[in-house]
Amino acid sequence: MFSRSCANLLNLVSTGEDFPHIKRTRNRLPRVMTVPGIISDFDDDDDEGRSDCGVSDVVSSVSQERRIVVANQLPLKYQRDLETKKWCFEWDKEALVLQLKDGFSADVEVVYVGCLKVEIDVSEQEEVAQLLLDKFRCVPTFLPSDIQNKFYHGFCKQHLWPLFHYMLPISPNHGARFDRALWQAYVSANKIFADKVIEVINPDEDSVWVHDYHLMVLPTFLRKHYHRVKLGFFLHSPFPSSEIYRTLPVRDEILRSLLNSDLIGFHTFDYARHFLSCCSRMLGLDYESKRGYIGLEYYGRTVSIKILPVGVHMGQLESVLSLSETAKKAQELKERFEGKIVILGVDDMDMFKGISFKFLAMGQLLEQHPELKGKVVLIQIANPARTRGKDIEEVQEETHLIAKSINEKYGRPGYEPIVFVNGYVPTFEKAACYAISECCVVNAVRDGMNLVPYEYTVCRQGSPVLDEALCIDGSNTRRKSMIVVSEFIGCSPSLSGAIRVNPWNIDAVSEAMNLAITMPEAEKQMRHEKHYKYVSSHDVAYWSRSFDQDLERACREHFLRRCWGIGFGLGFRVVALGPNFRKLSVEHIAPAYRRTNSRVILLDYDGTMMPQASVDKTPSNEVISVLNSLCSDPKNIVFIVSGRGKDSLSRWFSPCEKLGIAAEHGYFTRWSRDSEWESPLLATDFDWIKIAEPVMELYTETTDGSYIEHKESALVWHHQEADPDFGSCQAKELLDHLESVLANEPVLVKRGQHIVEVKPQGVSKGIVVENLISTMLNRGKPQPPDFVLCIGDDRSDEDMFESVARSVSNPSLPATAEVFACTVGQKPSKAKYYLDDTVDVIKLLQGIAAVAVQPSKPAHFQVSFEGSL
Repeated sequence: MFSRSCANLLNLVSTGEDFPHIKRTRNRLPRVMTVPGIISDFDDDDDEGRSDCGVSDVVSSVSQERRIVVANQLPLKYQRDLETKKWCFEWDKEALVLQLKDGFSADVEVVYVGCLKVEIDVSEQEEVAQLLLDKFRCVPTFLPSDIQNKFYHGFCKQHLWPLFHYMLPISPNHGARFDRALWQAYVSANKIFADKVIEVINPDEDSVWVHDYHLMVLPTFLRKHYHRVKLGFFLHSPFPSSEIYRTLPVRDEILRSLLNSDLIGFHTFDYARHFLSCCSRMLGLDYESKRGYIGLEYYGRTVSIKILPVGVHMGQLESVLSLSETAKKAQELKERFEGKIVILGVDDMDMFKGISFKFLAMGQLLEQHPELKGKVVLIQIANPARTRGKDIEEVQEETHLIAKSINEKYGRPGYEPIVFVNGYVPTFEKAACYAISECCVVNAVRDGMNLVPYEYTVCRQGSPVLDEALCIDGSNTRRKSMIVVSEFIGCSPSLSGAIRVNPWNIDAVSEAMNLAITMPEAEKQMRHEKHYKYVSSHDVAYWSRSFDQDLERACREHFLRRCWGIGFGLGFRVVALGPNFRKLSVEHIAPAYRRTNSRVILLDYDGTMMPQASVDKTPSNEVISVLNSLCSDPKNIVFIVSGRGKDSLSRWFSPCEKLGIAAEHGYFTRWSRDSEWESPLLATDFDWIKIAEPVMELYTETTDGSYIEHKESALVWHHQEADPDFGSCQAKELLDHLESVLANEPVLVKRGQHIVEVKPQGVSKGIVVENLISTMLNRGKPQPPDFVLCIGDDRSDEDMFESVARSVSNPSLPATAEVFACTVGQKPSKAKYYLDDTVDVIKLLQGIAAVAVQPSKPAHFQVSFEGSL
């Protein structure tokens, strides 16, 4: 299947293949870049440089709305026709990725990409692929058997699945050690999945929804080809805490790949919290909630976080309950267990489902409550294991031995306490078991979601056919059900009427089972009604519709921003910036610098002239040299505008005779090395320090790694060395505390990057700009400034950018004044320009310093783009 999709010509981290360039006339987009390092204005003359130039005619026309659902397995059942020897397929109606289609409108076409559950011979693959595409809108990914085995049974099941369920490979006998060959197979498999998506996608229109931990690096491969693709990812397993996740050798690669999605979904807040904590601790990314939505800022893109547990397919369950086979089976079970209280367990056979704990709790129940012997039966259905290996064999052996032991100890002729059904059980039989059970016990030690309690609740609601078979008066009978659920599984938070247990605490599980079967009928009915109301309203269609809507919301600004890719391999990411936000280059600023005669250059220090990570903050000889070069030009007024104290700044910049310094965010100002320090607020009352300092000391004592910086005009609490989560939490509390106790004082309490600062009102970098320009005019400067360059990197510098922007319309400045506000780092800002880092800042300053001594010549517009080549 060939697609007309083509690669972005500026994708500097592509794998090197050559793709055809196809002209299109639809949906004009802004060009991404014209030359390396410089972003052009919107251009309509051709399509070169487009990041999203793919269009497909494989599946459908672009006029129909489509969703491409990517999962490890296609939602299909298979069999080979005995006569024709041809493969025959049908929908697997129990597959979640098929059920979620109900959440989309009827006119939305759904295309599925994934593996088949059976290996297809190479000679048959083309025919099968065409059949599945035509009949089911399915695109199969035929993985070579070696890659399939290493990908699924290797990396997914031996590394990711245990780790995400909190099992560490502590010893060779306890989990598999990391094998890079398995990781490479995982990456290769994800690349094959991505290639299949590329064959069928129309990147401007289609949405892609990737499912589960099998495909966590797929977003990077798609984002490389289509920078604006609408891409969602949902994790159906738990996401472990950072202490567990950080042991994974490829932790950063997976995190960065997931962040190439637009929306990342989790079943519970705990899973999302762990993911966000990993992003914060390992990648240094901050997140915040805006109007109820959690978002991560990642290179100008906002990656949204979705928290919503999946639901069951109500229509399918209700249809199963209406089958005559279900009614017949329920009747048989009722007769078989007449006079017994039935407790039910339905679990996959694996090490995390806690089946052996459940059996031990059953034995404890019969031991502590002898009156229940002969009356209580636990039916345990164990679905076939989804993987293989020694661990599965050990679990099977253990559960069988425990069940046998309990049955021998507490059983008698005609009574078997544990009925262990090991193997596949049809859906209608499970529904019948649910219907006749008084209680359902799900005590997995760790599980992503687990829909068994939901299914049990729906089945206990019954149906007319089932009611008739069980001799229930459906119109006058209030339904009842009881659920004992582990607190370590995803469905637990949504089941407010369930009895939550720690599965490792056998006594607690036993008592919960006893409470469930002895609870008053009215309370059982109330709990059932609460659960059924939630389960029936939050079904799988509700879940998929909500995710689809949030994905659309997360992508609504895609075509309002300029996008391009940087980075290599799985470190690839897309930078997305506003249409007027561009990288500042010497070539761009040089003409304005040459033709102006009254220039103001304002520079932040930490993070702008000096890297934030540097321990020694003393400026290098290179910094001193470039500042002296700029100051030596009589047309220039150069200022360092910093939050640091005047003593440190005076000492560091003593070699710069003509350099101006605005210390402590402008509280102190001097125009040259030999001039006096000036302050507009010398009469300020500092009694507020006696109030603020004890409060800060309290938080410093309770927050390891934090400290207080004393300035002449301000107090600053630093927490960059503290635990990221705890430090951020304490900073928020300190901010609230200080705002409360200083409400009547003439001060401003602000939170910055790893700091909380208290300073006098009327002190900010924005006011520094206004005062400097005003002073220049009042001191008889021959002409008002006609060139302003302002560079900074953090929140305090945003005040300076805003003030510079206002100065454009200030009648005291020439209407033709050249203004360049520039932030350091590719991030949302009030500035119109950016530079990548402190190295770029120094290079820019050296470039413009050299402009004054060079003859005027045309700019050749060739600047290297850091990180792209």
